[in-house]
Amino acid sequence: MLKACFKIALASAALLTLPAHAAPDQSEAEMTEASEQALSLTDRFARLALDCVHREYPNKISHLMQSDEDARTPRELTPAFYGCFDWHSSVHGHWLLTRILNTAPDSVLRDDIRAALAKSFTAETLAGELDYFQGEDRASFERPYGIAWYLQLSAELEESDDPQLAEWRETLRPLEDEIVANTMDWLPKLSYPIRLGTHNQTAFAFGLMLDYARTVGNAEFEQALTEKIRAFHLEDVDCPLGYEPSGEDFLSPCLMEADLMRRILEPAAFADWLSAFLPQLPEDGSADWLEPGIVLDPTDGKLVHLDGVNLSRAWALEGIAAGLPQDDPRRESLLAAAEIHRETGIASVSDEHYSGSHWLASFATYLQTRRGLTGAGRPG
Repeated sequence: MLKACFKIALASAALLTLPAHAAPDQSEAEMTEASEQALSLTDRFARLALDCVHREYPNKISHLMQSDEDARTPRELTPAFYGCFDWHSSVHGHWLLTRILNTAPDSVLRDDIRAALAKSFTAETLAGELDYFQGEDRASFERPYGIAWYLQLSAELEESDDPQLAEWRETLRPLEDEIVANTMDWLPKLSYPIRLGTHNQTAFAFGLMLDYARTVGNAEFEQALTEKIRAFHLEDVDCPLGYEPSGEDFLSPCLMEADLMRRILEPAAFADWLSAFLPQLPEDGSADWLEPGIVLDPTDGKLVHLDGVNLSRAWALEGIAAGLPQDDPRRESLLAAAEIHRETGIASVSDEHYSGSHWLASFATYLQTRRGLTGAGRPG
């Protein structure tokens, strides 16, 4: 099943993971077979992150320039998170690697992962990142998507008992504090939710931020987020799920909002809210009520977003089901649709096109390791 879903192993990856007893005259196909057997699913995702976290080009920067002096390379601008095509993908690529150290500490790639993170997480590189954030008119840089992933990275490090990860956690803390302070300043000024299916969506970002706040015990940040979430969404009804997805979505506005609300409401209250918000949810256990997104050109960086929407829908559907009472009749259909989206989304994760390989593995890892369903994802 996994071989049918994935085409991740390059010949070079096969050589790196070839068993010691392999014959020197093995064919490339045989080496690839050996490689696939040697690597777990999450290791295959790690391969994609390892391939991009220090790959500077191609690169799409979102960079406010004040003068000619600001015309610099990505590595000079943001010396820790310059790879993986853009800043936010670099951040969640590093989160992916950290997540695997936490969830699969015996990974065959653990030494490669530690070496990559050690290269990125130094006092010098993070000082450079902080300096960039503190530049003139940059308080909104990567807000809310990229900064939410940075806080998720901090939370991942916070949860580890590994001494090296604990050291890196302190290295990342100054930028973490800057991001939290900027977000606390921004939240009271945000008059409306941002309901897009792409980076600016607030529901997804608030979910990651809320999980972070609970993990690190920042009660003030948690309260500010919870109050804003309630003000934005407690009275929402009749979300137009039938209009989704838009052609470049990688997040579902309706499902991500529901996945957010299960974080702040107890099961009975969440069940009532969900009835008004998504009244069309079936109770018959069917899976075909929500069709996965279709990608016709995986080389197109915008169209390939729909591979991501399948992965993020899957974890949102699982989260919604987890937030309901155990006997809620909608749970079976939610989980059935989640499984269809999981299979479709996982099958899209490949190294064939950099347009998807630089970021989809992070979404797949978030889904496969059930990140949103552990610990801090529950109501406080």
